[in-house]
Amino acid sequence: MAFTGENLKLFNIIVLGLSFMFIFTAFQTCSMVEHNVLVSAKNDSNGSFTGDGYTSLAIIYGVFAGSNWIAPSVVSVCGPRLSMILGGCAYCLFIASFLKPMTWALYTGSVLIGIGAAVIWTAQGNFLTINSDSQTVSRNSGIFWALLQCSLLFGNLFVYFDFKGDIDIKPNQRFLLFAVLTGACVLGVLTMLLLRKPINDDTTLLSVGHSDSSGQENSGPLQALKRAFQLMKTKEMLLLSTTFAYTGFELNFFSSVYVSSVGNTLHFPGPKALMGIVGMFIGIGEILGGTVFGLLGKRTNKYGRDPIVLFGFLVHMAAFFLIFMNLPEDSPKSNTRDTTYMTSSQYLAVACGFMLGLGDSSFNTQIYSILGFMFPQDSAPAFALYKFVQSLAAAAGFLYSTALLLQWQLLILVITGAIGSLCFFVVEWNISRAFNQGYSPISS
Repeated sequence: MAFTGENLKLFNIIVLGLSFMFIFTAFQTCSMVEHNVLVSAKNDSNGSFTGDGYTSLAIIYGVFAGSNWIAPSVVSVCGPRLSMILGGCAYCLFIASFLKPMTWALYTGSVLIGIGAAVIWTAQGNFLTINSDSQTVSRNSGIFWALLQCSLLFGNLFVYFDFKGDIDIKPNQRFLLFAVLTGACVLGVLTMLLLRKPINDDTTLLSVGHSDSSGQENSGPLQALKRAFQLMKTKEMLLLSTTFAYTGFELNFFSSVYVSSVGNTLHFPGPKALMGIVGMFIGIGEILGGTVFGLLGKRTNKYGRDPIVLFGFLVHMAAFFLIFMNLPEDSPKSNTRDTTYMTSSQYLAVACGFMLGLGDSSFNTQIYSILGFMFPQDSAPAFALYKFVQSLAAAAGFLYSTALLLQWQLLILVITGAIGSLCFFVVEWNISRAFNQGYSPISS
């Protein structure tokens, strides 16, 4: 079936979302259970395996952060479609390393996936932007986000049934889980082969600090790197960097620390299986947010993105307070029966997972929307900077997760969330004013 114009762009967005759904069914499920899986693998190895889940994730996001500076050049040379395929292959190798855990393979795979993540996410932001215009960028961001977060449903549902009733994770359970996840990741890479090159016919997006009068995306690899440094100096990007950092800290928290903390809380019956349920409800929150905010996409051009970000901030603050009350302070580290400020409730733990996902989708869909709107000619370096700051904060989060008790991690989230939300509001108000005055570029 032939697609043209807007239908082709919508087809590309849906295929893009489906391919990421399969790949991140593997990776997001892996990151949520990695700490607990590797603790069990270490206990079963008689000292031959010494890998640590939080350390692996810190390496991933640290390398991810550094690699974002070269990712725009890779996308410039290879194009977004090939770049995403190459990045997806790195994800496949990392997931496959869990079939037989070896310390060197775990950490080597962590480096490879860090590089691959920078490439795949920079290319994704570029591909989403060139398949969008001023009227569809918010809608397309919501569609992509909702499809992506479906990954949290399927993988975590499998975790629930695979780990049901267990306190420790057995080798055969681990092998079955990661065999299925590896297959899902390969399927996602193959789905990317269906992506097609769009025909752009609308450039009515705001260009921030862009001096190329031709209106074409900078194409040279050195130019892409240079442009990334230029964008980093703009007032808007500096302010948004605080928002990016908050999404990195809360990514670290909901994607691994919170789920691991639930799995370590022995007040709950079947805590390892409960990790899967919590992960699923994080996904339901993400999907609901992506769908609703996608449907409201055209209204964000009229009413602004700040109400959605404010909603996400308030939801997260409520979730952090309830988590503080519900889980033991040492639950991020190991199995525990320590006291809590209230009787620990598995239902409340699941509800908090939903709130974390809903709040995360509020922030991320609006970040996608505002970057695609502000930087249509520089989408690759703009999204690379977003992922650089986010992944750097996530790496820092995984490092302090090995040492800090739960309440201190929550305090960091509250402070950075407040600062990041306020800075987002300032940028949104400025670009709305510039847009209403006739798409005038905002000065650096």
